[in-house]
Amino acid sequence: MAEYSCLVFCVSFILACTFFSKCDATDDNRKLHIVYMGSLPNTPYSPTSHHLSMLQQVFDGNDGTHSLIHSFKRSFNGFAAMLTNEQKEKLSQMEGVVSVFPSRNLQLHTTRSWNFLGLTTYYTGTSARDNVGHGTHTASTAAGNHIPGASFYGLAKGTARGGVPSARIAAYKVCDETGCTGTAVLAAFDDAIADGVNILSLSLGGSIQNPFDEDIIAIGSFHAMAKGILTVNAAGNDGPFPTSVSSIAPWMITVAASTIDRKFIDKVVLGNGKTLIGNSVNSFSLNGTKAIIAKKNVGEGSREYPPNQCSYLDKSLVKGKIVICDGLSSPNYEDAQPIGSIMQDTTQGKVSPAFVTSLPSLILQPIEYAQLKSYTYSTKIPKAEILKSETIRDINAPKVVDFSSRGPNTIAPEIMKPDITGPGVDILASFSPVASPSGDTFDKRAAKYNIISGTSMACPHVTGIAAYVKSFHLDWSPSAIKSALMTSSKPMKGSKDDIGEYAYGSGHVNPIPATHPGLVYDISLNDYIQMLCNLGYDNKKVKAISGKDNACSKATHRSLVRDLNYPALAIGVNSTTSFTIKFKRTVTNVGLANSTYKATIFPNPKIKITVVPNSLSFKSVHEKKSFVVTIAGGKLPVQTITSALIWSNSNYKVRSPIVVDISN
Repeated sequence: MAEYSCLVFCVSFILACTFFSKCDATDDNRKLHIVYMGSLPNTPYSPTSHHLSMLQQVFDGNDGTHSLIHSFKRSFNGFAAMLTNEQKEKLSQMEGVVSVFPSRNLQLHTTRSWNFLGLTTYYTGTSARDNVGHGTHTASTAAGNHIPGASFYGLAKGTARGGVPSARIAAYKVCDETGCTGTAVLAAFDDAIADGVNILSLSLGGSIQNPFDEDIIAIGSFHAMAKGILTVNAAGNDGPFPTSVSSIAPWMITVAASTIDRKFIDKVVLGNGKTLIGNSVNSFSLNGTKAIIAKKNVGEGSREYPPNQCSYLDKSLVKGKIVICDGLSSPNYEDAQPIGSIMQDTTQGKVSPAFVTSLPSLILQPIEYAQLKSYTYSTKIPKAEILKSETIRDINAPKVVDFSSRGPNTIAPEIMKPDITGPGVDILASFSPVASPSGDTFDKRAAKYNIISGTSMACPHVTGIAAYVKSFHLDWSPSAIKSALMTSSKPMKGSKDDIGEYAYGSGHVNPIPATHPGLVYDISLNDYIQMLCNLGYDNKKVKAISGKDNACSKATHRSLVRDLNYPALAIGVNSTTSFTIKFKRTVTNVGLANSTYKATIFPNPKIKITVVPNSLSFKSVHEKKSFVVTIAGGKLPVQTITSALIWSNSNYKVRSPIVVDISN
């Protein structure tokens, strides 16, 4: 396989006003904004000089130099500046400006608010040491070496390895303790594209869906795509709520998170001999000793805190004892000094991950927790022993986890999001030994490996597989690689919220068949430009974004956004009307010459689906063939209807999900 480089965005404890040292030269009514100006001109051009000139025009004769925070000038055009609302409006009306919007903070997509950092030479003045482990974990997942005997204190022992150990990683710092400023993320995109990376991996994102020209990751990934660079982005951890996915641009891969077939459980043995089973990643053992269970965590007469809450712990009552918590909370272990904790799972049966604990601890389901409390209050001195965690096989895996963000896509409902699912629950990978494995500051353990959950963890799995596919097909476009991953994915079991592909995308990523998918749905830069036109962006904006003259001269009705050559077919319709929807698609033969594919529709009695033609014959490799899929249905109640189109022969099976979102 050929060598190539894979980029992972990384973060550090750099506050925005340290990262951008001019932040303090502002008054109170100015805020950090991004002025996005699209592609760089092909003619000789000085971006920073132009940006300063624009600022001078909105500062009414005053010096606007101090307002400029950063110029994006290597891969696309724009700048970040401290602006008042009035200055923002003036700039938005200027020639060549696509959009002006606040530099919103993004978040890391783990189920805990941990940060990470990595090594780079664009952003100086800070340590390159990974202080909290997240960057080490995600980078090693994508491209870590084979390490036998890896484990978290003996848990999940085996050989740790990344998806593509031969890849080279460049890491760019973009975040601080509170999140990742949009300005920093765009600056890293600007540098990474110019540095010539092949794949971008972002285990971070927002929490709402923004228009493409005001979405930091959509903007950066568009210019990456234009240079042949694929972007892989975590879907987010705001599930299971509908429309919670924030990564919605069609030119990047959006990754949901699933369970794997290894599950962590933990046991507590009560003083009466009964054993209760819960879950946690608990590396501690009480070595056969049963500790006293605290019957209450606060003193008599406290109205503010119920006796078995854990948001406040009375040291005199709980020191050296096991505390029981009626809900999922973060006990003040360091000050109160309990010996361990047992919590009740209040998520009502959702698919939840286990967490690394800083003391002997576990989470019980309500039935088992009720048995614990019954025992605790039925004996004078209740005792229990919390055992070290163990692993069992999860026969229900892979299943999308509840925290994974859901679709549909409200900005462009015809673009199904998320795209695909990867392993993101209880993932063992490398970790920084100077970081706390549990995230608790008093936890002083040094761990070379850690077990973490989040779409942050799913993202580098897909990144590694995308890089693996690219190593076989160096000339493939980002969309061809994306198509290969989506159409070869494994169908998944339904999620609890029963919205199917809006939870897990096309299915679970499947590395081996993705390298030889048979057919791909390719999408060119011009196709994406046409989609922007069809979404309603005017010619002036699209010209600035793309650098193409007369970009929207062939603009059609918005509904034809669905004709973007996407590997999935999605549409939103109204429950009060019948519908007939046509999708036009074109596939490219990347399999064998002289081959024929037959169409099969996975049936759904609620809708009628036809494909014309229902057979595609290819004489040569790289030959293209088009077809039309028609979906018809009557008035139906609000629901999500799913189906699938499969093109197959004796060598290949190419599956595209079909999703109809029926709303009021």
